[in-house]
Amino acid sequence: MRSLVLCALLASTYSCKGQLTNLPEVKPLNHPAVSTQEFIYEIADALTPECHASTVEISNGVVVASWFGGTKEKNKDVGIWLSRNTNGFWSTPEEVVNGLQEDGTRNPCWNPVLYKPKGKPLHLFYKVGPSPQEWWGLYMTSADDGKTWSQPIMLPDGILGPIKNQPIQLDNGTIISPSSNETTSGEWTIHIEQSIDNGETWSKTEPLNDPEKFGAIQPAILNYGNGKLQLLSRTENSVVAENWSEDNGNTWSKMSATSLPNPNSGVDAVSLQDGRQLLVYNPTGNDWGDRVPLSIALSIDGKKWDRVLDLEPLTETTDEEGEEYSYPTVIQDKDDKVHIVYTWNRKTVKYVVIDPKKLK
Repeated sequence: MRSLVLCALLASTYSCKGQLTNLPEVKPLNHPAVSTQEFIYEIADALTPECHASTVEISNGVVVASWFGGTKEKNKDVGIWLSRNTNGFWSTPEEVVNGLQEDGTRNPCWNPVLYKPKGKPLHLFYKVGPSPQEWWGLYMTSADDGKTWSQPIMLPDGILGPIKNQPIQLDNGTIISPSSNETTSGEWTIHIEQSIDNGETWSKTEPLNDPEKFGAIQPAILNYGNGKLQLLSRTENSVVAENWSEDNGNTWSKMSATSLPNPNSGVDAVSLQDGRQLLVYNPTGNDWGDRVPLSIALSIDGKKWDRVLDLEPLTETTDEEGEEYSYPTVIQDKDDKVHIVYTWNRKTVKYVVIDPKKLK
């Protein structure tokens, strides 16, 4: 397993091109809950200058991670990259898809989401298009835990797939996928896409927020059992917003503000097997601002949240304008361990494994 000490030295000394840079020093977390903390790839070995929007899933015991990478977000050379962790080592990242079109033009790729439905192959959802206002949704499947992939499959018109965070699958098999739209007129709305046949066909709800009150995108979904679901969304309003359902997502409450700050940055959350809810977020409220620190909060009821651990703490030397720790994805495995990936200064993807029983 790659040493974080080595990664720290590289992070503070070299860019992905091997040039000197002013990236901050990596300080390992000293917390009893943290069992693994490492970069998926070393910054000096990066195959793209930038990366963002990572996702993680476990397929038959193999930890698979993906992200988009290229010269810069929105550039046409941005593709979807992937790495697999077997026997404690991450494979060299590979570009598994790009935005090359049949007519020879190329568009950037965006926001991969790994997800494995029950009894189905591993899925990789992603978007292609010149911008979030114009992108479209596709997916690929892998029958060998991410080694090889099918040809891309276009999602139906009007279906974008999970925008940033994973779907959940209810006990009855229904897949509920959190999604959102960004329009050319500047409106941000969230909605749910639903499949009752393991992703063969999809339906969608109407928007679940009034964009004049909350501009919201990229919901995460929590499952409290007995039909009770919660959506937590990134907003333009400096807070995380929420919607609730009491009937497995058939109907939803109006969007309202939580007590959680949000700097217009993505969040993710997972319902733990012990009944608690775990959220990974940036606990600051400045619009388009401080994506540092990156923290974990816990809740029993989804209303009162306790910040219990900073994955990337705010320090006296932190350059709040220049540093970015953001866009987390969080899952829990069958052995209760929590796996988190997130953007580390757009230079690499950081991977952390946590024992939630040791989070208080």
